Amino acid sequence: MNKPSDNPADPFKKALAEATRTIADDPEMTVTYSVDPAGMNKEGVRLPQVSRRMTRDEVLLARGTADAFALRRKFHDEGVAARYAPTGPLARDIYEAMEAARCEAVGAQSMPGTAGNIDAKIAHEADRKGYGQVTQASEVPLSVAAGYLVRQMATGRTLPTSAAHVADLWRGFVEEQAGDTLSNLDHVLADQAAFARLARKVISDLGYGDQLGDDPDAPDEDAGDDQAEQDEDAPDSAGEEQEGEDSEASPERSQEDQQDQSQAQVTMEDSADMEQGDEAEMPEGEAPLEPPPPAPHSDADPNYGVYTTDFDEEIKAEDLAEPAELERLRAYLDQQLEPLKGAVSRLANKLQRRLQAQQNRSWDFDLEEGTLDAGRLARVVANPTTPLSFKQEKDTEFRYTVVTLLLDNSGSMRGRPISIAAICADVLARTLERCSVKVEILGFTTRAWKGGQSRERWLAQGRPQVPGRLNDLRHIIYKSADAPWRRVRPNLGLMMKEGLLKENIDGEALEWAHRRAMARPEARKIMMVISDGAPVDDSTLSVNPANYLEKHLRDVIAMVERRRAVELIAIGIGHDVTRYYQRAVTITDVEQLAGAMTEQLAGLFEVDPKKRARALGLRRAG
Repeated sequence: MNKPSDNPADPFKKALAEATRTIADDPEMTVTYSVDPAGMNKEGVRLPQVSRRMTRDEVLLARGTADAFALRRKFHDEGVAARYAPTGPLARDIYEAMEAARCEAVGAQSMPGTAGNIDAKIAHEADRKGYGQVTQASEVPLSVAAGYLVRQMATGRTLPTSAAHVADLWRGFVEEQAGDTLSNLDHVLADQAAFARLARKVISDLGYGDQLGDDPDAPDEDAGDDQAEQDEDAPDSAGEEQEGEDSEASPERSQEDQQDQSQAQVTMEDSADMEQGDEAEMPEGEAPLEPPPPAPHSDADPNYGVYTTDFDEEIKAEDLAEPAELERLRAYLDQQLEPLKGAVSRLANKLQRRLQAQQNRSWDFDLEEGTLDAGRLARVVANPTTPLSFKQEKDTEFRYTVVTLLLDNSGSMRGRPISIAAICADVLARTLERCSVKVEILGFTTRAWKGGQSRERWLAQGRPQVPGRLNDLRHIIYKSADAPWRRVRPNLGLMMKEGLLKENIDGEALEWAHRRAMARPEARKIMMVISDGAPVDDSTLSVNPANYLEKHLRDVIAMVERRRAVELIAIGIGHDVTRYYQRAVTITDVEQLAGAMTEQLAGLFEVDPKKRARALGLRRAG
């Protein structure tokens, strides 16, 4: 016989797993519980962990997450979703949020109990992201608000407080632009394909029609267009006169003529419908002239333009060089910085000791459950009637944290600055990983000097005035937050690759890194930017105002610091970056970079507010 489990949460987990399979109508689906972010794949679902304490919030979150995944499993068809999915990122986010809301709303109609559970899940996520404290619509993605509004309209339920606040901020804009389309929501809710078509229309109404891509239902219309072109070549006498006559009035008319006439009439009707559609969509076409926040190219500045994103790339470091080359470049980096590694390692060890010291102090004692407190067993030996004592580790401030290191990979960093930045990122990543802090290392540059393919297209299209950013971005992922350091260690050697470092467009890179951080589940997010000066791209600045890139950088920094979801600090190498960032330090010698990085991070994790304030005094080093 199996020994009964002593974990009081196990019966609940088992019951929830069975209920999830039943709702999903998939008895073979696997259901697991983990401290990792919840997720779903073809095999099954991963739900939030439920501890022995089984707090109310844990139980409600697990139930809500399980119901949301199960309803998506039951009512969502990946093939239909992929057919109608938009190509642009913002449009796709809105589409996905609306589809998730549809699945939950359909499930609530047949299984009302799921609605309350999912409300708890929505409330938890909205509170965790601070949606209740935002003051402007631009501080929350439109896709999030669209999902909330669709769910509210489809179910008639009141949204949780923080989610309702977001929905109210966006409600006026959404109803003004897409209210008529959304009025048909109830008629298509149960039909995923019909709902997908409605979602695409809503996305177009909201001003993102250019991100929809090809219409999956377009082949019939294309055939009609081809026929219309053929009919235009026919004599005018086959027009109004033949259109007004009965097909049986002229016995001499051949069968082919009758066929041509019927096709022409169908074509004309199709053309009329298309013209009416164009007229109806005129306001949509004008929408980009007054773009709603967030803007297509920047959440921070609606006026920031990009000539084309067709040649931009977000790429992993291992895709920019062969494994053998990365190993060689990594060895070269280690050789270059051998004299400095000792000093950096000592600073890293100091940081680790400070973090671990905090961790060791963070325990609650004399509890009824948790980890057995061996230090208090003597009391039980002396008096057997004394109950066992347990302890639990507290959630310290540095745990459940992700740190993003955003490295300037511009040409001005070439040489010793980029080498030291790389080795410091290496050591800090290993140190923080040992302390259970996840680290993401990102780099930013451009694919070409002087504009690349973007500028070539601009020249070929007649040099339009004020084209906006005019170069091909290259955003590099050296290490994702979930990747173990041992697997990606050679990647930092890529910074030694000849020809990699080019121009720097800091504003878009910072916004990109911020979006990645916001998508992480950790409660605390820290971003450290390492740069050697202002954004510079000759191609962009030659055809735009001189402060074009610098203004956008300031706008992005202001957005990040205003939202306060990510703690932003910066280190300038040889150049004063305090004029951009509120919390910044400038070093005059690259040799000081290791000390500046470790001291700033250690200060952020300091428990004592006074010590933290002193550590983050952000004085210029040297």
